[in-house]
Amino acid sequence: MRRRSVLTAAGAAALAVPVLGAVPAVAADRRRLEIRGMDISSLPKDEAFGAVYRRADGRRDDPIRILADAGITHARLKVWVNPADGYNDKRHILPLAKRLKRAGIGIWVDFHYSDTWADPSHQTKPAAWADLDVAGLTRAVYDHTADVLGSLRRQGTPADLVQIGNEINGGVLWPTGKNWGDDGGGWGNLTAFLKAGLTAARDTTPRIRTMLHIASGGDNGTSRWWYDNAVSYGLDFDIIAQSYYPFWHGAPAAAAANLADLAARYDKPVLIAETAYPFTLESEDATNDIMYDASQLTEGYPATPAGQAAWLRTVADLMADVPGGKGLGYCYWEGVWTYRKGDGWDPADPTSGNAWENLALFDFADKELPGLRTLGRYRS
Repeated sequence: MRRRSVLTAAGAAALAVPVLGAVPAVAADRRRLEIRGMDISSLPKDEAFGAVYRRADGRRDDPIRILADAGITHARLKVWVNPADGYNDKRHILPLAKRLKRAGIGIWVDFHYSDTWADPSHQTKPAAWADLDVAGLTRAVYDHTADVLGSLRRQGTPADLVQIGNEINGGVLWPTGKNWGDDGGGWGNLTAFLKAGLTAARDTTPRIRTMLHIASGGDNGTSRWWYDNAVSYGLDFDIIAQSYYPFWHGAPAAAAANLADLAARYDKPVLIAETAYPFTLESEDATNDIMYDASQLTEGYPATPAGQAAWLRTVADLMADVPGGKGLGYCYWEGVWTYRKGDGWDPADPTSGNAWENLALFDFADKELPGLRTLGRYRS
């Protein structure tokens, strides 16, 4: 995820799909979710710029301990190759993984294969890889993936989950690995890169669970187009992962129908790799936030701490109701990314602001919000 609107993959709009049903009724058995995670990639940089985290009663504490006590099962950590600000790389992930291991929180690694944000609208090659051909890029993907995951395993903190690419609707390593349009390399190149990452993950961490992640949580046409191609090109992965933000991807009914269809169509477990909802429409800095107007809200979920918690219960129910027990759970995106001057969205611009602080799970006084406990404890 980054500050952007979602790209619909070319060709998907024309794909004919059946009309799917409405949201299933909330499960009476209160099925637990295995994964109740949070992306905490911003934490090392936020802490370096002075961020503190407090429990609901105002007591300051280690944020990892707060998350563990709230019931968070997994922490997602993005990996960039050579970022301008030096964060979100192996050097920062390794000590963070040690903190997570001590707290009993599982490790989920999210490879972007870029020096900066990768998402449906941006999949820029790392600068060091810019002149490599397909064979060179394939080797670079394997080596980078193996280096990070192997280092985690050697220090005694092996990753439990791994994404080979982030929101890869349009492919990776553009334009060579772009899977749509006349300027890309098509599914053949993309498949070579993804297979290299998947192989490296299993070579270094045999028990790891792999996922391929796109940003089309409520869009069944795009989802079928993408995963039909992935399967037809022989990609061997464990989990279907989707981003699902209601302000970009539609109402819960669409997401519920899409995920149920994907789980049945490919006989794989499904996971919401990203979701979020605001606890206020106010901003703590001068940067225009992603969520700033009441028209962006989902009906029935106000931009309040209670509304944010209610949204998380809805997402948890949606996942628990995936037929066949194939809904693994969900991950909240950047719940610890509170505002601190210097820790903005652009790694190349220290003056950039935070457009996300009103979607965090800590308020403007740095205190944990009710949604944190909802995320960790509801359906636990």
